[in-house]
Amino acid sequence: MAGTGAPPLARAEHFIWLTARVLEQRRFAHRFLDGSPDPVETALAAYGNEDGGYAHALEPDLRGPVSQPLHTAHALSVLDSIGRCAGPRVERICRYLSKVSTKEGALPALLPTQRGYPAAPFVPVVDDPPAELLATGPIVGLLHRNEVWHAWLFRATDFCWSAVDALEQSHPYEIEAAVAFLDGVPDRTRAERAADRLGRLVRARRLAVLDPARRAEYPVAPGYAPGEHHFPYDFARTPESLARRWFTDEELERSLDHLTAEQQEDGGWPVNWRRWAPGTALEGRPLVTLRALETLRAYGRAPG
Repeated sequence: MAGTGAPPLARAEHFIWLTARVLEQRRFAHRFLDGSPDPVETALAAYGNEDGGYAHALEPDLRGPVSQPLHTAHALSVLDSIGRCAGPRVERICRYLSKVSTKEGALPALLPTQRGYPAAPFVPVVDDPPAELLATGPIVGLLHRNEVWHAWLFRATDFCWSAVDALEQSHPYEIEAAVAFLDGVPDRTRAERAADRLGRLVRARRLAVLDPARRAEYPVAPGYAPGEHHFPYDFARTPESLARRWFTDEELERSLDHLTAEQQEDGGWPVNWRRWAPGTALEGRPLVTLRALETLRAYGRAPG
């Protein structure tokens, strides 16, 4: 058992074994304990459906057995993290994405098939949901980065470009989705221009907390939970991200200091979004903990 005096990574490992789902346990073992990627892939398969999508609370804020784009984006991010974002499985996923896309060829955040199953109140179920950059951008960027070519990508990429170019009154999660798209899309010159504009927007609208000591002075986006702020590392997950250019070295280092200090006594990191059901908070913390560890490692700050 790792006590409060144990190294941060040992405390995080204890937290993962104590609280995480099998999938997050396998992901931690693969990333930080030199484990094989095969058990990660096996654990992920339990969330898959015959239609090529994913469900079963893979994304904890959506419960139930029906496939949803947000679950499928989560599945792709897991496959990407183990270098398995290719082959017949990804082909099946792309066919699923084609089937559930809107007339614009892009993805809604939530299909009406979710009705009747539990879901977070901040993800409303509507009969004719619009396509959203929030759902489409991360998937398109990830598939491009992995050099996956499928007919679905053509119109989905065009939709993302139009959505990014139109961003004016945005919020942090939508900006994160835009960055995920821009970090993977092949047209790097256009991506750099778009990222530069978004960086100015983020700073002008104070969407990133640049000084954690003055966190209370920064606005919280409408509909977010109290204290649901975002920091430079939320936008620039790695030093290679285009969003890294938005922040000075001092601003980034302050944010990473804050992230390090956020580790709780039990070894995990806290969730800052609205907790609407006990199980979702329990399942969310290991996910946030893995992301924190990955971010710190990417910036050369892997906990010892």
